[in-house]
Amino acid sequence: MAAISCVARQLTCAKLLFRNSTPWNFQRIAEYAKPTGGVGGLGAKKAGKGAGGKLGSVVQKIVLPVETDPVKLVNYVCGSNILKEGKDVELKPDSEYPDWLWSIRLGNPPALEDMDQNTLQYWRRLRKLSLRRQTKLMSLRKY
Repeated sequence: MAAISCVARQLTCAKLLFRNSTPWNFQRIAEYAKPTGGVGGLGAKKAGKGAGGKLGSVVQKIVLPVETDPVKLVNYVCGSNILKEGKDVELKPDSEYPDWLWSIRLGNPPALEDMDQNTLQYWRRLRKLSLRRQTKLMSLRKY
């Protein structure tokens, strides 16, 4: 009698374990993964009927206007106004900005050999590079 209840308990556990992996559940999950076009479907213009294939209609690119006025390009930060009304931020003379702004490094980070070993930045960069190297080696590994 105990052997029968043990088998029944195992079957119940198996049903609970595999109950969410039925084909109808996979179909329900797949319904959410349909492409909408664009970034989340925002700002996308769809083509007319009959142009679609398996995934729906083709999304056409929207050409955004580019500022070509040289006076406005020199005096304003074009595209900084996100509101419908108002104007872009006006650029100030260099003397009104802090000094540290002009000393920011814009290029690639320094090589590991150029960094001081007694800093936290050195050890963080060393760890980052070693993790990248290890990931690349593991991806080349054949199983």
